[in-house]
Amino acid sequence: MNYLANIPSILIDNVVPALVVLTAVVFVHEMGHFLVARWCGIKVAAFSIGFGRELFGFTDRRGTRWKISAVPLGGYVRFEGDDNAASIPDPEVLAATPPSEREGLFHFSPLWKRFLVVAAGPASNFFLAVLVFAALFVLVGRPHILPIANTVMPGSAAEQAGIEPGDRIVSVDGRAIETFMDLQGIVMLAADEKLALVVDRRGTEIELTATPERQEMPDRLGGTHKIGVLGITGPAGEFRRDDPLTALVEGGRETVNIVDRTLTYIGRLLRGRESTEQLSGPIRIGQVSGAVVSSGGIPGLIYLAAVLSVSIGLFNLFPVPMLDGGHLFFYLIEAVRGRPLSPRVQDLGFRIGFALVIMLFIFVTFNDIANISGIFVNS
Repeated sequence: MNYLANIPSILIDNVVPALVVLTAVVFVHEMGHFLVARWCGIKVAAFSIGFGRELFGFTDRRGTRWKISAVPLGGYVRFEGDDNAASIPDPEVLAATPPSEREGLFHFSPLWKRFLVVAAGPASNFFLAVLVFAALFVLVGRPHILPIANTVMPGSAAEQAGIEPGDRIVSVDGRAIETFMDLQGIVMLAADEKLALVVDRRGTEIELTATPERQEMPDRLGGTHKIGVLGITGPAGEFRRDDPLTALVEGGRETVNIVDRTLTYIGRLLRGRESTEQLSGPIRIGQVSGAVVSSGGIPGLIYLAAVLSVSIGLFNLFPVPMLDGGHLFFYLIEAVRGRPLSPRVQDLGFRIGFALVIMLFIFVTFNDIANISGIFVNS
């Protein structure tokens, strides 16, 4: 029980960095909605960081209430005519609004404007990630390690596949491999699955098939992760800074890689190839933030913010009612049908979406608690 005495330091080391990261990412997401809404002439009733009771705020000259709310796990932009923070319309209010007062209301705006406003949130997260990665690659640099098998572990999946020391991995399942990190990103999410490899061996390309083994690897928080492992080590690399243009390209590439790995993991999860134990929530984010600050300092925390920005942007694009992707899905249906779904159907969809999001939040929080309990039991 000694860890109870460390609660103040846990709050400072873990909670504060996590709140800083989440607040920054959420602010950019909501600012995307806000700026495009203003550009489209849509009235914004409130811009909030956090949910629940307002702690403090102010109203600008256009009538938007800017506020910080009590529960710092997200945020929202609420438009005039919305019934709640999820931008669900109030049918009675909208029906009672005379035509002369409908100008500037989100739910009476043309479909293309509503689509752009909703899509702007996730797009801002992706844009932020690209810029942050690019800035880090210019100012701090990034590791450059060639995808060469420097050593091959005896009895490993790599040895069984016929990989030899000195082989350079050219491609995996048709995807070009430029760095050792590219290889790691694919292999770690391909445990027990056959991979088609092309290796360059002294100038000759050879086709091989390898099946990464599932192994438990320790993390910096005292826990473990089950990932795919080939059993090779790379050569010594170098930390190199990129020029701005290269950094932007690599920042975009890093963003796309994170999206690809996330979707690959979700696909494997749905097929029963991955465990739900790997899903993490806000508590785990706090742990990771603290560990990153301790080992990587501010640059590490900024990198984590970029990764979370990609994750939040992608999560919001899932076609779940209540999320941005759910709204966009309804708009696509409206575009095909020529008219929106009935208020009853939309309300039912949002209720189901809300229940799914809450269930996911509870599940990942229990996962976080279980991981923390395991760490304390083993420590």
